[in-house]
Amino acid sequence: MRAALRALIGFVAAASVVSLAAALVVFPITPGFGVEGVVFWVAATLASSASPIRLPRGTQVSVSGTAILAAGMLGGPAVGGLVAAIGTTETREVRGEIPWYGTVYNHGVLILPAILGALLYRLVAGGGPFAANLETLSAVVLAGAAYYGLNTVLTVSAVAARDGVTVRSVLSGDVRFVAASMLALAPLAWLVAYVYATVGWWAVLLFALPLASTRGAYKNVVEIRSMFTQTIMALSSAVDKKDPYTSNHSKNVQEIAVTIGRQMRCSEAEIEALEWGGLLHDIGKIGVADAVLLKPERLNKEERIQMNMHPVLGAEIIMEVERLKPELPIIRHHHEWYNGSGYPDHLVGEAIPKLARILHVADAFEAMTAARPYRLQPLTREQALLELRRYAGIQFDPIVLDAFARTDWVRNVADPGRPPVAPRPIPLLGQAAAARAEAVATRPEAVPARAEATGPTDAAS
Repeated sequence: MRAALRALIGFVAAASVVSLAAALVVFPITPGFGVEGVVFWVAATLASSASPIRLPRGTQVSVSGTAILAAGMLGGPAVGGLVAAIGTTETREVRGEIPWYGTVYNHGVLILPAILGALLYRLVAGGGPFAANLETLSAVVLAGAAYYGLNTVLTVSAVAARDGVTVRSVLSGDVRFVAASMLALAPLAWLVAYVYATVGWWAVLLFALPLASTRGAYKNVVEIRSMFTQTIMALSSAVDKKDPYTSNHSKNVQEIAVTIGRQMRCSEAEIEALEWGGLLHDIGKIGVADAVLLKPERLNKEERIQMNMHPVLGAEIIMEVERLKPELPIIRHHHEWYNGSGYPDHLVGEAIPKLARILHVADAFEAMTAARPYRLQPLTREQALLELRRYAGIQFDPIVLDAFARTDWVRNVADPGRPPVAPRPIPLLGQAAAARAEAVATRPEAVPARAEATGPTDAAS
């Protein structure tokens, strides 16, 4: 367990125990609420939190906040804390599928927000019996914002510490799916509390339907996104399976590109584009004849032209998919060279989209460290990093290479660093190919590269 996660669990566990004990002493259960009220709201919370929905970045969401907020409004901070502590017990915890420290933290991140929300409600609305007016409605909206805000921060912090990613990435990756609808549950808690206080506990059961519908909406959003991702993975797998040498190539490129993107502090939207762009970067090879794609010998001019069209074909294939618009520049430009001698548009330097420059490095490293029909013996990580560095400023963006050199993909690998910044002519495509061929020919221990390759890896890898 990471030290940051261990410290966070310890802090939240201690704070939740102390806060609940203090609430029981300072804020006893509201007169007239009774033990039966606590039992009812615990049962309601158990029902509404029974099947949480797992969001893409690892956080989980349920609709139990409505019952917890209503309990805190009616019974006070101590009741809110008790309901959150007991009512959020999951079957996975009972079966021992969650480590004890995970169970402690999961309850702590609900106890603290529940007590805070109930305290804010009492501060704004007063400590008297519940009344249906604008003051109590405003109070519960404020309490709901505090409850969901603190719960989100604590949950996201734990996921970030566990996975070694930034809080921002988890926030923008998960919270955006549910933030507005979760806040909208706060006024619903006010209505639930009103019905409980004026009609009776049995009438609260009528709210099971809208809460179930809300949970179903969360589930549908997650399932649609998951289905979309699985469809993309199936397409990339179909391309990889055309060539036994490129099995899992797209998935590996995706993982390397995402790691570089996080090292460069890309936004979560850019990370998502790298994820899907990495999977789909070679989708255009569907339109390349197998005779060309699988040919182990030198490609002739016509075959090379056909192979070099795969980025354009890939962009054309996904052009009509609105959700994949951000990935278009990655797919079209991931074979552009930093000096302008790449393809298909001969872009130069920062005119090449940043994410395409990231993917180009990931693609090259993966291709060099995997077997290919024209190079059955893969390069070692040391050799691959050396080749990448040799072509810094020619084929690859030096800044992207610096970020890659800091990732775990080349951990403990000797980094030669950037080449000297001495003025040197930028070779043309043919000159680079000739220089590369001559270098390979004079190194007897090296495995000859594919003849049409113009850089450290096959230009169509």
